[in-house]
Amino acid sequence: MKKLIIPFLFITALCVSSCSDDELKDSVKEIRMSVSSETGVMYGLFDDKREHPIECMLVMSEDDSGELNPLGFNRIEGFTYERGHEYYLSVKRTILANPPADAYDRKYSLISILYDRLVTEPEVPVDKEIKSEDDIEYQDLCPFEKYSINKEYIVNGDGKIFYGDGSSLPSYDAARIWLENVLDKEDPNWVKFESVPYMAIYSYVFSPFTDSIRLVRNESSGPMFKNVIPEDEFTYITQSMKSGEEVQYTLVLANVHKKGLQKVYFTIKKQ
Repeated sequence: MKKLIIPFLFITALCVSSCSDDELKDSVKEIRMSVSSETGVMYGLFDDKREHPIECMLVMSEDDSGELNPLGFNRIEGFTYERGHEYYLSVKRTILANPPADAYDRKYSLISILYDRLVTEPEVPVDKEIKSEDDIEYQDLCPFEKYSINKEYIVNGDGKIFYGDGSSLPSYDAARIWLENVLDKEDPNWVKFESVPYMAIYSYVFSPFTDSIRLVRNESSGPMFKNVIPEDEFTYITQSMKSGEEVQYTLVLANVHKKGLQKVYFTIKKQ
């Protein structure tokens, strides 16, 4: 009997070794990935009815078929996406051999940003049916108080821009109308209001100088100053308005479906 034990153990060890060698392994590869300055909409893994759209990045990997594909903002570890920026990335992609049932089968982590360019977005055309504020359809449960902006901006004859407290902003081309999320977390709808239908993706701009309504796209923290106040209006404010004069702009913030969320105001005062 003892003579049979050794061969049996040897054969068993070979089987275990063979099974181990055949075990599926994760596929890891360094790839190049393009990230669009535009964002898109995707749906969760278990949102079969596609009822809850989620804003996302649009990306194209070097081994894709030339099409942009949706990818969640937090899917690339170590990378923070900024709306309006176009990127070219070096990324480590891991395709999981045995992905969890409730998760994606691919993981990404940033190696390096090879290219980062701020793209000046053209003005978004307003629906022809929207000729006044009354024509803007509001999202359900709106308007509500979620966003706040600085109420006063000051400009001087040299085109420099300041907040009402005197602190300066970047140049006209780089300044931004910052949107601050001031929604109280105790609000019973707080979780709902953090979803895409309640994110301020666009701003309808009501200018004191024209009856035309413009629609501009907000970046992650608010619309660009130059998109809200066109160059001709800014020139008039800085060169033609008298010291102490002020004008008021109105923004109707809107979601990805261009439905209204909230109205906010700010003034521009000539120093």
